[in-house]
Amino acid sequence: MTPLVGCDPFDRDPAPPDPLAPMIDEALALAAAYRDAAAAHPTLADRLTPITEAHAAHAAELAQLTETAPPSATPTPSTTPTLDPDAALTGLREREQAASETASQACLAAPAERAALLASIAAARASHLEALR
Repeated sequence: MTPLVGCDPFDRDPAPPDPLAPMIDEALALAAAYRDAAAAHPTLADRLTPITEAHAAHAAELAQLTETAPPSATPTPSTTPTLDPDAALTGLREREQAASETASQACLAAPAERAALLASIAAARASHLEALR
């Protein structure tokens, strides 16, 4: 008799997804939005590239922390339309503000062993908001 892959003889429910997993997708989407804005507006590239890299690094760290598959090196297309530079920055600020709130809430709800990384991400996102002013 061949065992069925994925079946549990004890009929246990699979582990729920890690609550931080959506933050990986969020960080990748932010990195893509910054990358797209920098490509659309080369005059902003020096300002946006370090933030792009920070979000990609956050995604990698979150993937390691949650023991999920590391983020793909393949760029994720963003939904950021090509706008004038000021409108692009406004859109990035709005996304960054929402992401900053997500990171802050996750930090407050996290167990101690996760709080340090989440606090670092929350602080970085707050500093990104300042860099976008």
